[in-house]
Amino acid sequence: MAKIGFIGLGIMGKPMATNLQAGGHALYLHSRTTPTGELVEKGGVVCASAAEVAKQADIIIMMLPDTPDVEAVLFGANGVASGLAQGKTVIDMSSISPMATKEFATRINALGCEYVDAPVSGGEVGAKAATLTIMVGAAQETFDKVKPLFDLMGKNITLVGGNGDGQTTKVANQIIVALNIEAVSEALLFAASAGADPAKVRQALMGGFAASRILEVHGERMIKRTFNPGFRIELHQKDLNLALEGARAMGLSLPNTANVQQLMSSCSANGMKALDHSALCQAVERMSNAVIAKG
Repeated sequence: MAKIGFIGLGIMGKPMATNLQAGGHALYLHSRTTPTGELVEKGGVVCASAAEVAKQADIIIMMLPDTPDVEAVLFGANGVASGLAQGKTVIDMSSISPMATKEFATRINALGCEYVDAPVSGGEVGAKAATLTIMVGAAQETFDKVKPLFDLMGKNITLVGGNGDGQTTKVANQIIVALNIEAVSEALLFAASAGADPAKVRQALMGGFAASRILEVHGERMIKRTFNPGFRIELHQKDLNLALEGARAMGLSLPNTANVQQLMSSCSANGMKALDHSALCQAVERMSNAVIAKG
């Protein structure tokens, strides 16, 4: 049994922590709102600060919204860094800047501790089912030590390379996912506007080369108009910003990524930033004054 600190108990973090607890590990918890419910009832210890989590736990996991949040939790007042002792391990499972990640790792390593970046893909469904894809940046020895914990939260777990490489992989993932959501939106809008039943079109496409997890899960959301968040538009917007910032720094052109980012900006401007990213289809619908299906 490991003593694990878990900081960030939102849509993704709470089920991830639940799976670690079900695996027999002791949890030390900290979040924006005081943790309650089943995690605490089953023995999770609520800590007043990130520093206290770091003092109590041997392995500290963070699942936070953005780069500034991770930096504040690590290095702010009563942050993780102030509670660390030599030999502990910090794991960031948030999706943040690869460049900032390398800097954070250097600062944590200087304290005699190990650092792992391990962003995830799979949304709330994957977090609850413990089927997340986990993209890891770490030293091999550190990865081998923490992989049993990842096995409790995910299925496709890959050590990509050193610190920052996990975050780079997640940015690449988010580019692919965003472009696929946009493509499915256009395809289903075309089908519905041409008079075909979008549900049956989706069913037919699922058996061909166009089949994808996006078509399967988010195509159904678009048809059923179920946009309660598994992964919010505002968070995907943040990830695409990371892609475009990185591309700018490297002198790359990512034209379709930029286009989808503008569609997400349109959604946010229309009060939809807290909806699931499959609601991107509404930006496409708005431009055509047509819908895939009626709500």
